[in-house]
Amino acid sequence: MLVSAKEMLDKAKAGHYAVGQFNINNLEWTKAILATAQENNSPVILGVSEGAGKYMGGYDVVVGMVNGLIKDMNITVPVALHLDHGSYDHCFKCLEAGFSSIMFDGSHFAIDENVAKTKELVAAAHAKGCSIEAEVGSIGGEEDGVVGAGECADPNECKAIADLGVDFLAAGIGNIHGKYPDNWQGLSFETLDAVQQLTGELPLVLHGGTGIPADMIKKAISLGVAKINVNTECQLAFAEATRKYIEAGKDLEGKGFDPRKLLAPGTEAIKATVKEKMELFGSINKA
Repeated sequence: MLVSAKEMLDKAKAGHYAVGQFNINNLEWTKAILATAQENNSPVILGVSEGAGKYMGGYDVVVGMVNGLIKDMNITVPVALHLDHGSYDHCFKCLEAGFSSIMFDGSHFAIDENVAKTKELVAAAHAKGCSIEAEVGSIGGEEDGVVGAGECADPNECKAIADLGVDFLAAGIGNIHGKYPDNWQGLSFETLDAVQQLTGELPLVLHGGTGIPADMIKKAISLGVAKINVNTECQLAFAEATRKYIEAGKDLEGKGFDPRKLLAPGTEAIKATVKEKMELFGSINKA
């Protein structure tokens, strides 16, 4: 059964660890992440971008797939299904489809419009028992067509959004989607600390978790980050394992391609990546 992400993230912030959000793109990825969470007794958040939702056939398909896997795989750890970087309209679509959590990314709007739209979505999400994440200060890089320059959020604007009753907040602190460039200046812990001082016990979110050094991850958690998003690292692990399998000539089995065999190495690579991140975030045995 899907759950709101609120309780797991409140517990994470109080316990000084973080829950991983791992984005899903197909059946194999979802199975791998759920299996790893169960094996390690870790709560988990399954992230779905708008593009991934469309690729998988629509939000109703995604909800049906995830609920079916939770039942048939006997998954007992807390699992939230979360819209990642959602637009205003798609937040409502995901709530209607049965997602248990949404993110409204209003960071590209002026703060007044971000506040107005977020306020409306907070009411809609909470009416359905769902959690909601908001964003202030766009995240750098590009993910699914969402582009940001890696801004540092205004802590006062973060407080304005936090005061609307959101369940967790993504504040830009110089983090970037995708691979980090060689000239990346690192996370702005000064900004993160200022945001935490103004938002109190509200769990904070770190997007762009791929490539951030472990010491920065741990410091971010110490300053209130309770949810860390990982997508690119799983993509890279999946692609590299699949490439090696094909180049080794193992893709032909008797009568031709067997997709179950072709996708197996990449799936195992995702499981290893997810476990590594859960260990770093401290979420193992926290379910």
